[in-house]
Amino acid sequence: MKSIQFVFAIILVLTAGLQAREKPNVIVVMADDIGFECYSAFGSEFYQTPNIDKLAATGAKLTQAYSQPICTPSRVRIMTGRYNFRNYTQFGELDLAQPTFASMVKANGYATAIAGKWQLSAGDLGGPGTAGFDEYCLWHFSRGGSTGHLPEIFRNKGSRYKSPTLFRNGTLVSDTAGKYGPDMVSDFICDFIERRKDEPFVVYYPMILVHNPFDPTPDSRDWEQKDASREPLEHFREMVHYMDKVVGKIVGKLDAVGVREDTLIMVTGDNGTNRSLTSPFPSRGSIQGGKGTMKDAGNRIAFVANWPGQIQSGTVVDLPVGFSDVLPTIADVTGSEVPAECDGQSFLPLLRGDTGQARGWLFQSYSKNGPGKAPYRCFVRNAEWKLYANGALFNVPNDWLEETPIMGAQGKSARRQLQPILDRILQDVPPELIDRRPMNSASKR
Repeated sequence: MKSIQFVFAIILVLTAGLQAREKPNVIVVMADDIGFECYSAFGSEFYQTPNIDKLAATGAKLTQAYSQPICTPSRVRIMTGRYNFRNYTQFGELDLAQPTFASMVKANGYATAIAGKWQLSAGDLGGPGTAGFDEYCLWHFSRGGSTGHLPEIFRNKGSRYKSPTLFRNGTLVSDTAGKYGPDMVSDFICDFIERRKDEPFVVYYPMILVHNPFDPTPDSRDWEQKDASREPLEHFREMVHYMDKVVGKIVGKLDAVGVREDTLIMVTGDNGTNRSLTSPFPSRGSIQGGKGTMKDAGNRIAFVANWPGQIQSGTVVDLPVGFSDVLPTIADVTGSEVPAECDGQSFLPLLRGDTGQARGWLFQSYSKNGPGKAPYRCFVRNAEWKLYANGALFNVPNDWLEETPIMGAQGKSARRQLQPILDRILQDVPPELIDRRPMNSASKR
């Protein structure tokens, strides 16, 4: 009898392992403050990103991918799959009542982890758990501006780089002196992958890199003592290279534990590059960072997806995708149920070369500090044309700085296509929350 029970137990273990492998893993990597112009896979000759280049070459490169113009709005949108006007409350805050892609897959039997930059529940160390993450290692449980009401431990967000202030699963990490924040959080991810390799998992890595301050990395010649005479762009360039190195580290871990072919990896950024930086870029001469603006340099970001055996090498997707589309794509991959209120559409078919059901357009609503501070600036766009709620129309490939609105017959066809889409979506927005001011009188876009 005991031998029969033993054999039955072995069968259960093997079956459980098979079922886990039938549920693919997903890793979402989102760098901080880096536009498309900073990746060699997307045309840069100034920055080198060989690990991300390899993921693009052996997987898919999405050339028309768009975030929100700044960090918190992007983080809320990518996690919930909803337009900002529906659920964005204020800077530095996620409405924890909202379903996220973490809570979605957790309900489907997945293990979940997040590591890197949080910024979404000031003073609340339980926030990541409420958002659906089983484990975390995070920086930034503080809040900008007035912090007097917060406990002492949260009044200063602390360093994100050398000797970082990190919280791991509700506890302040004590042994960080002299260590590098990006190394510590990526080590946490690698450890999670090692421990959870026999069950399905989703990992979210909202990176600390490459946000200012522009400081040395452990690979910089001035790591021990920052050389203040060096230009910020020099340190930023080294930070971009280190960002790519960390991505390679995580891919290497997946290979080492034998789950690489079972894992979809998506690599992107949360908004455009810091506006203090100007980077050489062959097709445009140079690009000034556009963080905080709704122009091409502010919200067009690199996006790479790689999944061996599922995404063909050299795939290029030239149709628009946005952060609302990430959640339903994860649902598609993991077999999870999409929350009832989701504005996105899975782009998994696009990654597999099927454009038959492609949406072909993208909508954005943006207010940095939420609707209580300023109305939403809104636009709808396709790969070429961009139409704002105030009627301004731009042909972006030929006017990526948006200096010359298209008038009259030249843009008639584009308006005919985009205006009904914009009107339909804006029906859900209270009129007073829509910014329809002329471009020259509106605040920074």
